[in-house]
Amino acid sequence: MQAPLFPLSSHVLPEGRMALRIFEPRYTRMIKEVCKAGTGFVICMINNTGDKSNNTHIFPLGTYCHVIDFDVLEDGLLGVTIEGQYCVSISDIQTEFDGLRVGSFERCETWRCESNIEDLTPMNVRLQEVFDKYPEVSSLYETTKFDDPIWVVNRWLELLPVGAEQKQHFMAQQDCDKVVKYLSQLIE
Repeated sequence: MQAPLFPLSSHVLPEGRMALRIFEPRYTRMIKEVCKAGTGFVICMINNTGDKSNNTHIFPLGTYCHVIDFDVLEDGLLGVTIEGQYCVSISDIQTEFDGLRVGSFERCETWRCESNIEDLTPMNVRLQEVFDKYPEVSSLYETTKFDDPIWVVNRWLELLPVGAEQKQHFMAQQDCDKVVKYLSQLIE
């Protein structure tokens, strides 16, 4: 399968939501095309040590996303809300005429999580506090899942200022135990 790529310094994971401001013509075209076709695109992280000319500036793991809402912002730019569907492995990146990158992708296995929500306390409680304190985050979600360990871990990985290399490492894991240990140390 192929999809357009949207490289960012931040990231969204499955069931996560993100508000985007679209201003570059290549991404305006991308949004129009995926909305018209009823498809999605891949949010991927920027590798600062990579080379743009051969597309190694894009890390190989990303998240396939759908547009769930859009509007024109006060500044006239296109505002888009997206939701992560599933993680993907990206390959064979090509650059189109306007600079939009398109890549082949394969769906990655979903994390296994042996932890139950009690194992994540106070991580889930702190996440709920963040949602309560920052309406710009909580307003993106119609429903929250503070009792779902994977949902809680994914939201923390999106929110914490953890480098893209570290996030790539965690996304490549088959289960979330290492991530839970890492996040527990940071949050406590």
